[in-house]
Amino acid sequence: MAGNMKKKTERVAELKEKRPYAVAKYIRVSPYKVRTVLALIRGKSVREAQAILENCTNGGAEPTRKVLMSAVANAEHNQGMDRGDLYVAECFANGGTMLKRMQPVSKGRGHAILKRTSHITVILDVKSAEGQI
Repeated sequence: MAGNMKKKTERVAELKEKRPYAVAKYIRVSPYKVRTVLALIRGKSVREAQAILENCTNGGAEPTRKVLMSAVANAEHNQGMDRGDLYVAECFANGGTMLKRMQPVSKGRGHAILKRTSHITVILDVKSAEGQI
């Protein structure tokens, strides 16, 4: 029995993400709004992505910028990477739990209002030596 647990632990460790990343959960912005912002920064260098997010007026830009800077800090602190060599390899927003509210309407009825939340993930990687992004 203990042998199987050791094998499982080894499998989990080898499948674990080795690239620096950051996740923000339960952000009170709809994932649809965040995905439009993420499409702007996907594949860009960290410096360029940060500039885009600082000048973007979309509601999902500020939480995304915070997640990006957290991923950069993780890369620098935990893995000793240089900020200038990093780019946004992957980024995605999944739907979180929804806050359910009611809008009263006529005849004593109520319509449901779903206030959506997002889980934002940003994964960074190092630019290869050949100049490929």
